Amino acid sequence: MNGNGLREARTTGRFIVMEGGEGVGKTTQWQQVTDRLQSVGHRVVALREPGGTPAGDTLRRVLLDPSSTLVPNAEALLFAASRAQLVEAVIRPALADDATVLVDRFLLSTYAYQGAGRGIPVESLRAINHVATNGLTPDLTLLLTLPIDDAFARVRARGGADRMEREDRAFHVRVHDAFSLATSSAWQDAHPEIGTVVNIDAAGAADQVTARCVAALAARWPSCFGGLVAARDGVHAPAGVTHG
Repeated sequence: MNGNGLREARTTGRFIVMEGGEGVGKTTQWQQVTDRLQSVGHRVVALREPGGTPAGDTLRRVLLDPSSTLVPNAEALLFAASRAQLVEAVIRPALADDATVLVDRFLLSTYAYQGAGRGIPVESLRAINHVATNGLTPDLTLLLTLPIDDAFARVRARGGADRMEREDRAFHVRVHDAFSLATSSAWQDAHPEIGTVVNIDAAGAADQVTARCVAALAARWPSCFGGLVAARDGVHAPAGVTHG
């Protein structure tokens, strides 16, 4: 327990988060990295935010429905509620069972979307989510990045935009800039609740980006994932990966 009565984030598994703005291919990589790890026998619990539990899935429908009208504080609290349920009901038990947990979005998205995007002070978001995460910090965040115009082009080509994707360009520029800040070591030192963030170049074919993601995992956990990189990609260094 820490000084606030919350449990420290000491686990035996690996807690990995996939992050990025709209159009960077984050969800595709979340799926492909999961498939890649499972194909060689790794036990992966793949989750998405908001969602991952019955309560979270209900909140996801509200949060992403284009017809939903939510004030910024309500939006932030609903994301935190979904996260609280996911952490206690699914993530902690999976980590305690030595699984690799791979989550599509976590606290960094809150700082980018509800913080920079909506203008809610980060200190308020930090306080809300300290309760929601119960002290749990990701071991590694893979932050997929693209020039914003390239990302917008992908969103337009995909169609069927949800409530967040339908926000105006100024909103998404603020989100993009916030994610960019998170790649610096100084920013990460000031936000230890986010954990280590690694920048992944999201340009190119999906399989190329997957190789970069797996290389980043191998750099962080060589004894666990190093053989996967050598076997499938023929590389021994995380090409295309930069550490903040």
